[in-house]
Amino acid sequence: MAATAHIDTFANDSLPPRERWPELLFDLPELHYPDRLNCAVELLDRMVDAGHADRPAICNYQGNWTYSQLRDKVDRIAHVLRQDLQLVPGNRVLLRGANHPMMAACVLAVWKAGCIAVPTMPLLRAKELTAIIDKARVNAALCASGLREEMEIARGRSPALGKVVYFHDRAPDALEQRMASRSARFDAVDTSVEDVCLIAFTSGTTGIPKGTMHFHRDVLAVCDCFPRSTLASQADDIFIGTPPLAFTFGLGGLLLFPLRVGAATVLLEKLTPELLLKAVQDFRATVCFTAPTFYRQMASMAARYDLSSLKKTVSAGEALPSATRDSWRQATGLAMIDGIGATEMLHIFISAAGDAIRPGATGKPIPGYRACVLDDDGNPVPPGVIGRLAVKGPTGCRYLADARQADYVRNGWNLTGDAYEMDADGYFRYRARTDDMIISGGYNIAGPEVEDALLKHAAVAECGVIGAPDEERGQIVKAFVVLKQGFEPGAALAAELQNFVKNAIAPYKYPRAIEFRAGLPRTETGKLQRYRLRNE
Repeated sequence: MAATAHIDTFANDSLPPRERWPELLFDLPELHYPDRLNCAVELLDRMVDAGHADRPAICNYQGNWTYSQLRDKVDRIAHVLRQDLQLVPGNRVLLRGANHPMMAACVLAVWKAGCIAVPTMPLLRAKELTAIIDKARVNAALCASGLREEMEIARGRSPALGKVVYFHDRAPDALEQRMASRSARFDAVDTSVEDVCLIAFTSGTTGIPKGTMHFHRDVLAVCDCFPRSTLASQADDIFIGTPPLAFTFGLGGLLLFPLRVGAATVLLEKLTPELLLKAVQDFRATVCFTAPTFYRQMASMAARYDLSSLKKTVSAGEALPSATRDSWRQATGLAMIDGIGATEMLHIFISAAGDAIRPGATGKPIPGYRACVLDDDGNPVPPGVIGRLAVKGPTGCRYLADARQADYVRNGWNLTGDAYEMDADGYFRYRARTDDMIISGGYNIAGPEVEDALLKHAAVAECGVIGAPDEERGQIVKAFVVLKQGFEPGAALAAELQNFVKNAIAPYKYPRAIEFRAGLPRTETGKLQRYRLRNE
């Protein structure tokens, strides 16, 4: 390991012992990086030097920032971090803001200054922020002024947190005013390829978020795998989507990937399905990232917008139902790119695009990664057998001071917590989260398969399926269903849905209980929180 540039070595000291890391693979020549590496320099300064200075880097309805303008902002913020806040390399900086150019600039500035970014979802409350601040021992925060209230409460509860500087603010000590007096050139800290630059907290589908630590090398590695091989990204692409920059799906898809190839990204706050379609039309976007729930709603509205610029649409964050994939293709002519990633792995590691797409399959391991399916004893299972998905590649799980490292990494493999099966052609097919498998009357039933069947019914807008305790069967399949407008809940419709599922998949999988709801619990990134349904 190259010598660290960190003066504050808390993060590097908090890494799991090296023998508990997963095996890392660097088979591809593009994954061979030098020992000294600052990912912000590679993503921004190299692009300016390569001739992209006057090309748009970040766009929104207020205008565009070119690559040179973005670098100017980043360098000024880096000076504020080092001079005004007196931060040293290795310090942790909490970042709070919606998808906006300033949020993107703050992330890059933290990296360029040799510090560690700790991005947080805009909707987090003070209690959740306090837990993150305390676990990561955050030294300072950059926060959008609209999120001040919860930030100040958390600040009062975490006395170790130093200064908080707000942006989108006209106060004399706001970030924009501080930037104005700082130099537009900052010499990046000469960080090690294995210096921690990002602590990303999991989005909380289990209710207990974990801090995942990623190196400068990891940031570039995810850029040089999925977007290179599967998206075939080019400098003339325009990226757009909904996942927050605080979520690694959004950080990669809406900031890292476009910058790596000199492309542009559109960063917009508070998008609805209809506003996202309008923005695709307005900005002539070519690549879209969002969750299945958005695609499902957008499919019915797509005909009202000019989406002819779109080339690639990527779904991740939760399982992609085949009904959603089919309706999107019928509405747009586009074959959805499904993908599975993990905060622990930083981004997508199994996917497929174009002619390689198979109905019902997530895809194959992308170049740079390997995957297999293991039984409970850690042995590979043959094709067609459901087991635990295991992955390895150039990125992998390193939890921040968390005993759950031993559960996630086994024998060099990252165990993602997903139940998959692999077919004879090497395609991986999602079945459920391992803790979402339902065992009823001796049968193993995957909740997402039942959800997929229900979503094909004309009355169903969204649904969630869990195993509910039952004395006779151990568990029964229970569905929580949100109806489309024009349909009324009741016993007759419940029976109709049950029969519909019996005719679509094996009859023993049908939901023996159906509860109609006005909405379902989801994380800020759109993931269904089945654990909350189970806890009820």
